[in-house]
Amino acid sequence: MNEPAKGRVLITGAAGGIGSRLAEAYAKAGHPVVMTDIDLGRGGEIADRIRREAGTEEVVFIPADLAVPQQIEELFHSLDKQSMTVDILINNAGFGITKSPYELTWQEWDSVLNVNLRAAFLCAREAARRMRLAGRGGSIVNIASTRAFMSEPHTEAYAASKGGIVSLTHALAASFAPDGIRVNCISPGWIETGDYGALREIDHRQHPAGRVGRPDDIVRACFYLTDPANDFVTGVNLIVDGGMTRKMIYEP
Repeated sequence: MNEPAKGRVLITGAAGGIGSRLAEAYAKAGHPVVMTDIDLGRGGEIADRIRREAGTEEVVFIPADLAVPQQIEELFHSLDKQSMTVDILINNAGFGITKSPYELTWQEWDSVLNVNLRAAFLCAREAARRMRLAGRGGSIVNIASTRAFMSEPHTEAYAASKGGIVSLTHALAASFAPDGIRVNCISPGWIETGDYGALREIDHRQHPAGRVGRPDDIVRACFYLTDPANDFVTGVNLIVDGGMTRKMIYEP
């Protein structure tokens, strides 16, 4: 099988707002794309649309529940059977539960940590095993969050999972370095995936950058981190938040 001109990208959580935009952008940039998500219907529809709009057949959707480790293994075995080696992995899947820590159950805690953090590790491990065998290195990008560094009440599980992603990133960067595999993460701030036009002026004005973020802001960050020319960049956490985590806030 001939190698693609550009590396194959696997994107988790690809049926969501950021994930679907990442899949679309990489496909239009000429990369073969593998999308995965628990939402079979929406994921399949998005993959069909991207194939039409990008004018390529190199976009596939494989459903998987990343909360189940066996389904992660099955996802990668499916890629093996189709001779699809992943060169770029973007661990984008994640969700949160907003609930008082007095009421949050351990099952709810585990459900968030299992998808957001454990699955990111397992996907990175499986992808890196195959990258090492292919012998051409690779790039892994984990999507963390500024919630790793600041919080609203009742977001303990989500914050813990995203803090774990940041730490996991630099640990994996050190472990995978001998095999030429770079590992970085992005911590988005407010990225509006719904009706951008419905945002209020104050929503934009509170950001030092003067606006709320868009999915394309994360796309450009991923393009930078996964560009093979940027092989001196590994183990970093790139904060993309319009400056909000550097803003000192006092009550007037």
